[in-house]
Amino acid sequence: MKQKSSVRQLAWVIYPCLAIAATFVPAVHAADPPPQVSPEGLQLQKSTRTRLVYLKPGATFSQYDKVAILDCYVEFEKDWQKDYNDSQRGFEGRVTDDDVARMKSGLAAEFKKVFTRELQDKGGYQVVDTAAPDVLVLRPALINVEVNAPDLMDPGIKATIVRSAGQMTLYLELWDSATNTILARVMDAQADNTQIAQPANRVTNTAAADHILEDWAHDLRKHLDSVRGKTND
Repeated sequence: MKQKSSVRQLAWVIYPCLAIAATFVPAVHAADPPPQVSPEGLQLQKSTRTRLVYLKPGATFSQYDKVAILDCYVEFEKDWQKDYNDSQRGFEGRVTDDDVARMKSGLAAEFKKVFTRELQDKGGYQVVDTAAPDVLVLRPALINVEVNAPDLMDPGIKATIVRSAGQMTLYLELWDSATNTILARVMDAQADNTQIAQPANRVTNTAAADHILEDWAHDLRKHLDSVRGKTND
């Protein structure tokens, strides 16, 4: 019981840590360089136009063969709902608060499904909910989410043709479950850039989100496999 509560404690503090995201994520797009050291002492390892990676000095990951995936927090781009609704001519195609809540819960569920499939089913990293020295905790958030043509599941609304389903930014922290110590933070902004004109609906929007999530999950598995001396595809 004590071990389980240790993992859950990290979930309770995901929301205050999003204040850190508000500080660091804009740096992904900004011209000014990001800080070399985070407030917790993590050191900048990689900085590109879309990605920032911070790492705790001396942190190792070879001891982890299990992962605990906390519920993914999802937040849309500021004023996305308002701006989208302002672009609609009538009330029929407007996004409601219920629509936003449904899309948030759906995207959070997709995150858990995709990362579990990549890490556990493909990588052999058992997904657990208890703390132990061999358990790495993933604390994820998807922020700055934009959906170019949300499927409101209204039969009266005609399909919209798009070349990109939208974009989102991953904010992922990696924690040691036994000590509740943060080891790394990754921020990465990605967009659906298929550039193929197609109708936007729930199926195509989910497929576009899954493609981005799969890339992030694969990158994480590849890193974990590398430090453990495992070969991967």
